[in-house]
Amino acid sequence: MMKLLTSLLVGLTLLSAPASAQTGPLRLELDQGIIEPMPFAVPNFVPDTPAAAQYAADISRVIAADLTGTGLFREIAPEAFISRVNSFEAPIQFADWKAINADALLTGAVNLSGNTLTVRFRVWDVFSGQELGNGLQFSGPTDGWRRMAHKVADQVYGRITGEGGYFDSRVAFVSESGPKDQRRKRLAIMDYDGANVQYLTDSAAIVLAPRFSPAGDRLLYTSYESGRPRIYLLDVGRVRKQELKTQDGTMSFSPRFSPDGRSIVYSLTQGGNTDLWKMDLASGQSVRLTNTPAIETAPSYSPDGSRIVFESDRSGQPQLYVMPANGGEATRISFGQGRYGTPVWSPRGDLIAFTKQNKGRFHIGVMRVDGSEERLLTASFLDEGPTWSPNGRVIMFTRETQGASGRSSLYSVDISGRNLRPVRTPDGGSDPSWGPLLN
Repeated sequence: MMKLLTSLLVGLTLLSAPASAQTGPLRLELDQGIIEPMPFAVPNFVPDTPAAAQYAADISRVIAADLTGTGLFREIAPEAFISRVNSFEAPIQFADWKAINADALLTGAVNLSGNTLTVRFRVWDVFSGQELGNGLQFSGPTDGWRRMAHKVADQVYGRITGEGGYFDSRVAFVSESGPKDQRRKRLAIMDYDGANVQYLTDSAAIVLAPRFSPAGDRLLYTSYESGRPRIYLLDVGRVRKQELKTQDGTMSFSPRFSPDGRSIVYSLTQGGNTDLWKMDLASGQSVRLTNTPAIETAPSYSPDGSRIVFESDRSGQPQLYVMPANGGEATRISFGQGRYGTPVWSPRGDLIAFTKQNKGRFHIGVMRVDGSEERLLTASFLDEGPTWSPNGRVIMFTRETQGASGRSSLYSVDISGRNLRPVRTPDGGSDPSWGPLLN
């Protein structure tokens, strides 16, 4: 499966468009807030041959689940359909879809030739009777059928919302099993929706905080296999790791890639003091970025690589600060009540997500990069460790339940604070890192 994840190539082809094809008036304006999800219909894609029938049905269901899972769309149950789509080329009976109040209609067909699947699709604005954009087709191996479904869903999402999608992406996380006082932790990777889980390490040593590279081909993480926290770099395709050496007698942790993937920023503890350092991956050379008596950790680059947001207790309790990427004067940006930590810059560059602890509750929140417009999106016994979807629309995080039998799970929430939902994993899960869209 790892070969598939790292080397799958999906062909993309434009289909000839009907004369009525256009950009279309159908659009969800996300900046105005969405209260009522858009009703849409996805009849099972038409199989070109009997052998493609199961793939056609499965692909249709994954596309529908992707769109419904955003909270922005509501699928109309197939039982309500008046028309049946039995041919990809047949004219659309728009009156039948209007009658069941579908705003959008997705039609498609699936062809199977040997070990190659080809998926064709079109998106229709039911009330204008016109196609949104041009029809497309994707081709790839049969074991990549889920990726093709996610790619179709990304296209549909983009055409209706005007934003990039996030379905054809992966999440690295720490898989947790066993009782709370003897928790076994393994590094794992999965599709964004919890499918296709693969374990990258065993449970012989505690592993923490995986972080994807900008290209999605490597992971940074912290491991205790030497008895002290150390940073490791893992090639996802080959599942090969190497320790990133730091000074003897130190502890290194909380690493994150720079936007160009050539260096990392991390925390290093030496002589009881924790500061931020930057390492060039080609040479292995590190330079110090901060030098204070405070604990400074959880650094995250701005998308353009010019600044770093991080957590520091230099004011007496953990708060958020922003400084130039090469070090220098840091500016505090968090001033609300409580403690702030684990900041992560949005891929859009406009927001910073964070963990907040206040009055015995933990929250995932967002604020502008200058600290203004703080909004708390969640509240529970323990919510922490946010990570952004590739389009900056959704945040995934860890939620832990209370008590001796408490369990860590992954959740996601829209940046509006709506659509809070669990992310399925085989066991418990923590420390998610959302990777980029796959090629």
